[in-house]
Amino acid sequence: MNSKTSVQLSCAAALAFAWALSGCNAAGSGAAREAAGQQSPVPQDPLSIKVSPALRGQIQVGLPSWEIVSGNLNVAGRVEADETRLSRAGSPVAGRVASLEAVEGQKVTRGQVLATLNSTDLADGQFGFLRAQSQEQLAQRALVRARQLVDAGVIGVAELQRREAEHGQYTAELATWRDRLRVMGMPPEEVARLERTHTVNSLSQVVANIDGVILERKVTTGQIIQPADTLFVIADLSQVWLVADVPEQAAGLIQAGKVLEGEIPALPGRTIHGRLSFVSALVSPETRTVRVRMDLPNPGLLYKPAMLANIRLQDRPERKLVIPATAVVREGNQDHVFLETKADEFLMKPVVLTDEFQDKRVVTEGVGPAQRIVLDGAFHLNNERKRASLHGE
Repeated sequence: MNSKTSVQLSCAAALAFAWALSGCNAAGSGAAREAAGQQSPVPQDPLSIKVSPALRGQIQVGLPSWEIVSGNLNVAGRVEADETRLSRAGSPVAGRVASLEAVEGQKVTRGQVLATLNSTDLADGQFGFLRAQSQEQLAQRALVRARQLVDAGVIGVAELQRREAEHGQYTAELATWRDRLRVMGMPPEEVARLERTHTVNSLSQVVANIDGVILERKVTTGQIIQPADTLFVIADLSQVWLVADVPEQAAGLIQAGKVLEGEIPALPGRTIHGRLSFVSALVSPETRTVRVRMDLPNPGLLYKPAMLANIRLQDRPERKLVIPATAVVREGNQDHVFLETKADEFLMKPVVLTDEFQDKRVVTEGVGPAQRIVLDGAFHLNNERKRASLHGE
């Protein structure tokens, strides 16, 4: 073998060794990568869970359902006196209260005396009336005498006309004082008595001007009152108002005629049915609410002003998608349901729910009618999800 052949064999051997070595390194790197891939776990979604056969027996899976739903708005309410049947009794003259004839809560009838006052203003008014009466009578006699003198040719027609004018003036003044006494609260029969007897009476009576119940008495014996003062508040409670203040956000579609139900906690077992008779056109700037009310018949006076009430306003019935309340879990101030993604695998998904009725909730967002969810047992499933997430399972 010559030297040239020996060199070629040595080169071939070196190349073969290098190729084998590179193959081994490649194989080793692949094996290392495969081993590394087997050792890196796939991260588990904390919102998903795979249920065991035991847990699967505790839950019920199905579809949301369509039902006819009447949306409800629950607001706090109260009973109030019907303001169209409310009266405030006072005195048309200033004076001092001599006696009180009625107390708060008492039933009264129209014309019944509630209080008696001593009034110097009333006495002055009667003196003015008597003075005007005397002047009118004198003017009447002077007119009669003047007519006789004109007939006898003693005085002229001009003097007769002057006396006629004076008589007309005093007659008008007397009529003015008569009207003033009536404004001061003297009934016509009392004015007639004053004309007949000329006896001044300084006592003024405060009387009820409607049949009803005294809600408030704002005066005591000996108190000095003015014509603008309210002494008694009287209400006809045979009909009252059921009133509520609806939040501005929910008041946009509320109109008179809307159906409502009401309950009075003080009268358990009674449900009030009716319709709104009034919806305010204004929003209260202080409370951002709209005042609504219902006329409530109250023949037995069972409903008393200031009683608290729970009022439920009903919308028109509509077909809506609903789920049972047992399908809902509350997590992080958000409602969720468990959506079935595979056999025995579920994903917790946020949803938007509105009205609640008969242990069901109306769904507006998050779940469609063809998606299977956990209908019952969502609470247990959520506890298992939390446990598995805590232990890294």
